[in-house]
Amino acid sequence: MSTPVPRTGRRARVPRGGPTHRRPAAMAAFLTSAVLVAACSGPPKDEGSHPGDFTLSKGTPAARGEIDSFTWATYAEPPTLDYTMAFDYPQNTILSNVCESLMRWTPKLTMEPGLARKASNPNPTTWVYDLRPGVRFHNGRAMTADDVVFSLGRQTDPDNAAAWAQIFQNVASVKKTGPLQVTVGLKKPDSQFPQYMATAAGVVASKAGVEAAGKDYGTSGGLACTGPFKLGTWNKGQSVELDRFNGYWGKKAKAGKVVFRFMTDPSARTNALLSGEADGGYLIPTESYGRLRNSGPGTLYFGEGLTTVNVNVTNMKGPLGDVRVRRALSLALDRSGFVKAGLGGAGTATNSLTPRASWAGASKRTGQAAFGSLPPAERDIEKATKLIKEAGASGKTLTVATSSIGQDVSLLATALQAAGTRIGLDIRLRTIAPNAFTALFTDPDAREGIDLFPYTSYQNITDPLDLLSNFRTGAYLNFAGYSDTKYDQGIDRATAAYDPDERLAIEVELQKHAAEQLLWIPVAEWPTAVFLNKRISGAPTTISYMYYPWAADVGAAP
Repeated sequence: MSTPVPRTGRRARVPRGGPTHRRPAAMAAFLTSAVLVAACSGPPKDEGSHPGDFTLSKGTPAARGEIDSFTWATYAEPPTLDYTMAFDYPQNTILSNVCESLMRWTPKLTMEPGLARKASNPNPTTWVYDLRPGVRFHNGRAMTADDVVFSLGRQTDPDNAAAWAQIFQNVASVKKTGPLQVTVGLKKPDSQFPQYMATAAGVVASKAGVEAAGKDYGTSGGLACTGPFKLGTWNKGQSVELDRFNGYWGKKAKAGKVVFRFMTDPSARTNALLSGEADGGYLIPTESYGRLRNSGPGTLYFGEGLTTVNVNVTNMKGPLGDVRVRRALSLALDRSGFVKAGLGGAGTATNSLTPRASWAGASKRTGQAAFGSLPPAERDIEKATKLIKEAGASGKTLTVATSSIGQDVSLLATALQAAGTRIGLDIRLRTIAPNAFTALFTDPDAREGIDLFPYTSYQNITDPLDLLSNFRTGAYLNFAGYSDTKYDQGIDRATAAYDPDERLAIEVELQKHAAEQLLWIPVAEWPTAVFLNKRISGAPTTISYMYYPWAADVGAAP
């Protein structure tokens, strides 16, 4: 499932579904089911130039050696580091280095064993996870199957308001079937569940540690997880420090300490990167791309982000209830202009709701089918104006939410207003304070009177179903209340299909349907951006940093 992205045009802070990804070869050696093979096939391997003003890099140069510490700039302070609430960038950027999951995402966006050394699928409704022996939590206790059962159980506890609860809706049972073995029973076949075990949904923490922390878990003290770093000092409102965990079961982190500094002002964050006050950072403000690219202190890299920028349709009871109006707005939108101005040229205009990398596991024929029948993305003002007149919508008012949260949001809202005005609509902007923008994703009352708003969504896994499932009846992000029985049935069939080719074929039809109905208006694909100064290297360039212990790879620059 895709995630919302409010602040910097990224995922939203809101309970939601889960991720999407695929990469067969990497998992074939240890995963016995075709679903994991397909789910793990990552994006295209080759790096290269794109139509926009950027190049995707496979990664940054490997670190030369160890380093005492490095400082990382983040745009916001996490409200909590409880893994059950890890559904946005600030939490996951930090937490991915402290708390580990049963499976693991890699920098290439493939899936591999994590705390589970093996995942097997003896029948369509059973997943068995055999755990690594000798793994210790930061509190010194050895990891057992009891900890896994407890940790996954917290995701379904209504008292926790878990962000990942939707992932577990099809789970019938989670049982200890051996000292180091846990068996998950499903109500029906589910090709998505095993993929989400590489995200925060699959995190394992010490039962004793979590219970000892009680209601303070995630906000003070330790997290009792297993990662290469453990939680150190948290200076509220300023920074979080992570200390290297010398008892880590895997490869030791290259840095002894990581300091995450909370810098909400985009200009201040950019200046910190240029001055060396911060050694690096993800989620670079798009308006700063030029300054950082041309700077001497370091290098700005771009990598696969599995991220799309869209316009979310929140109200189909008015003019937008007529698909001709939605199509007209799509035809009138200047996507290329937005990519240049709103994304700093680092992006690609698209007519697809799903990123191309999420179809990397598809055959050439299936990939062509997924994108070949989509509506055109090129502007056609004449046709758009005609559609508005045919729908009887000339002069009708639509309200678009905007915010100073980032130019990717504000400029897209402005572009939408310009497009609608040109074809005869009355588009009005409603400015929402940055700290209230998140409410659009969590509070129906906050969306009252709003018809559309800029929405950036990234996939947590590389399966297109992660995003396409948002349009099924009752889905959390289906804000407009769209409902189609045939579409829902297609989602069910795709979810139940473990065979990747079978599932992708169904997803082609789902993508076509969502595109024809324009349930969201697709605008652009947006890569991940990361800046590193000349002192450090080793950080991944892809969105893998959300669920991969990336900071452990960062060390002294070559």
